Amino acid sequence: MAEEIGKNPVTELLQAWSRGDRTALNRLLPLVHNDLLRLARQSLRSLAPGNTMQTTALVNEAYLRLVGAGRVDYRDRAHFFAVCATLMRQIAIDLTRTRGREKRGGD
Repeated sequence: MAEEIGKNPVTELLQAWSRGDRTALNRLLPLVHNDLLRLARQSLRSLAPGNTMQTTALVNEAYLRLVGAGRVDYRDRAHFFAVCATLMRQIAIDLTRTRGREKRGGD
């Protein structure tokens, strides 16, 4: 197929991972790590002042959720980063809710 000739290596690895190739994930992470850190910084900026979560911790938590989510059919690089950004926002919101609950004496 002509359209596959110029495929982005990230897209190729994402698609291999989607097909169940676990080694593709190990090759993918070094390629996307800096972009994931950037997404994490953006997500953490939306939290209230006093947030103590670090960008690396957020990336690690997102990674664990991605790996634990099972099989996801990533269409391309943009789709993967959109999923990651959504996950990071959800993690940040969960963190804020948990801290608010603890502050009010909830369980």
